[in-house]
Amino acid sequence: MKTFDIVRRAGRSLEHAKARTILTSLAIAVGAFTLTLAIAAGEGARQYANTLLTTNIDPQILAIAKDKSFFSGGQTGPQEYNPNASLLTRAGGMTVVKQLTQDDITAIAARSDIASVKPAYTINAQYITRPNQKKYTADVTQYDSGVTQSVVAGGLPALRTSIADNEIALPEAYVSLLGFQYAQDAIGTTVTIHLERTPTPTQAQIQAALTQGPAALQQLGVAQPKDVQLKVVAIVGKSATALTAMSNVQVSDIQAKQLSEFSTEGTNSYHKYSIATASVKRGIDPASVKQALVAKGYGVETAKDLQGLLFTIVNILQGIVIGFGILALITSVFGIINTQYISVLERTREIGLMKALGMRGRHVSRLFQFEAAWIGFLGGTIGALVAVAAGLALNPLITKQLTLGDGNYLLIFQPLPIVLLVIVLMAIAMLAGYFPARKAAKLDPIEALRTE
Repeated sequence: MKTFDIVRRAGRSLEHAKARTILTSLAIAVGAFTLTLAIAAGEGARQYANTLLTTNIDPQILAIAKDKSFFSGGQTGPQEYNPNASLLTRAGGMTVVKQLTQDDITAIAARSDIASVKPAYTINAQYITRPNQKKYTADVTQYDSGVTQSVVAGGLPALRTSIADNEIALPEAYVSLLGFQYAQDAIGTTVTIHLERTPTPTQAQIQAALTQGPAALQQLGVAQPKDVQLKVVAIVGKSATALTAMSNVQVSDIQAKQLSEFSTEGTNSYHKYSIATASVKRGIDPASVKQALVAKGYGVETAKDLQGLLFTIVNILQGIVIGFGILALITSVFGIINTQYISVLERTREIGLMKALGMRGRHVSRLFQFEAAWIGFLGGTIGALVAVAAGLALNPLITKQLTLGDGNYLLIFQPLPIVLLVIVLMAIAMLAGYFPARKAAKLDPIEALRTE
């Protein structure tokens, strides 16, 4: 008997038990629905993550630390004292991280494949204000020319170009705090950053002050203030394709260096940096530069490494959802087995007649397996179609709720994965129907014909 004839006959056989076939198919449809949405959500999340990186980060940028432990959370527990290491507070507690020195920065900048190096400066600003306004705390950092930012008002230079030394970019949160009604009102105005440095006197200075009296000794501990006036050039907001909402006040690299040196002079943090960003020259693969720096003991991450991290998170979340879909499929497998066993019992005389007329056992087995495949096909198709319809209908709402931005969708359906999913479900259904089919194939035709 030809395979096509068996497939056609299997389809006709299911018409005699429509209710049971539909119910079993719906059980598979639940799993297919969940798996289709999980695959679509994974694809959507990966494409969105790729958009975040390609539109926000210069692919030629490297993040460089003293060693690779910086990117894995630092070293915990007691460590041998190292003057070039610092304690950082992270989610897991206090960690020890080695710091880059000025010699490291100079050595990296001297490489022929590096265009520029920018250490992450430590700036301990007390507050930010402007005339006749209250003072507010501020996290002051250097402007990152390797990341595209969303501008609410004003303007920022293109990638790889920094703002001027007398300019500042403010987060949108500071607009109302500093007395502006609209973001545009802040552009061109002057704000003040106030810093204070508590001097660390030497032993000789302390001895000299002791001879001059309490007033001189007290003077050694007086904080030294520094005020810097900067012109607001841009108000930075949250973009749908931004990695994070900007919450820090940004100044130029030169201004950041000057503020950092004032803040840290006389301390163990002077000219020491937790991390630095290096710009690889155009035409040179950042991965090759990374390998060379890693060979020298540095910890290095590329833009693609960040992409890999995001994809890993997406894959984990997708795997969790797929797990629920698989549980639903496991339940449906038992439904298929039960359905097929009942079908074999109800059609015992029919099986006996087919075998008595010359139908071989393997053909009988195939008949019941193809019936199971039809159930898998119907369930998979129904579940996938419902998932696609629901996803397309909900995509605009999801985009709005998650503020993904126009043209960005969480659920992206692709035909090939859906087709492959239906094929896999058919294969699973055939496997589930193996034992009932085997029972049907082994029935003795004479005994089967005697069955009432």
